[in-house]
Amino acid sequence: MKQEKLQYNVIFRSEPEGGYTVMVPAMPGCITYGRDLKEARKMAADAIHGYLLSLKKHKVSIPSDDETFIGSVRLSLNKSLVCA
Repeated sequence: MKQEKLQYNVIFRSEPEGGYTVMVPAMPGCITYGRDLKEARKMAADAIHGYLLSLKKHKVSIPSDDETFIGSVRLSLNKSLVCA
């Protein structure tokens, strides 16, 4: 049986109290947390796996990030847009 490989972009956000929140943009609501990057990556894989099992159970197509990427945009805000 051939094993299919899927790729997902994940966003790691450092939290003020420590650790990292992880979000999976291709999977709305798929968010997890890890105390360090190693644990956060492991938790992300587990969350994605659980999400995929739920999609299969509900007969929903499986999303993939094979054709997408994460980028960033930096803006310069004028004083009227900056909160005091």
